[in-house]
Amino acid sequence: MMEEKEIEVSSGIIEEIITRSILDNREIVFLCIGSDRYVGDSLGPLVGTMLRESDVPYHIYGTLKEPVHAFNLKDILKDIHKQHKKPLIISIDACLGEKNQVGFIYFNKGPLAPGSALEKILPKVGDYHFKSMINYIDPLPASQFLNDTRLFTIFNFARTIVKIICHTIK
Repeated sequence: MMEEKEIEVSSGIIEEIITRSILDNREIVFLCIGSDRYVGDSLGPLVGTMLRESDVPYHIYGTLKEPVHAFNLKDILKDIHKQHKKPLIISIDACLGEKNQVGFIYFNKGPLAPGSALEKILPKVGDYHFKSMINYIDPLPASQFLNDTRLFTIFNFARTIVKIICHTIK
């Protein structure tokens, strides 16, 4: 997990992106992708729920109550672009990677490719994205690793991402 200093640095970078976007009259949208049907895939909805509970001044899509997942992603994206003026979309999702990447949270410029570990073809989403390496890919089916991930791990990832985002609010 991230140290406090890393959280502050990450928050500073994201705060700068958000501030610049607001000055450009863009609306900030966090798109939290996943489903609570697999523990490992619940990161996005858990983050969305925690952000809503934190009363952040941004638009939040994807919570435990109303998840954004493979079956509704395209419709949600249409809604976002209809309802928000020039949205800056920051997407959040769990992902599978190499064994040495597990435990890391990445924040990158550009879209996220949700569902790629499960070989789903979904639209790439986000101007920026968070992805948390929750487990690694092995010869077993990737969905097995979404099931084998501990809720404690997902909860800690979610808490860290929410802390980073909440630090951007002054």
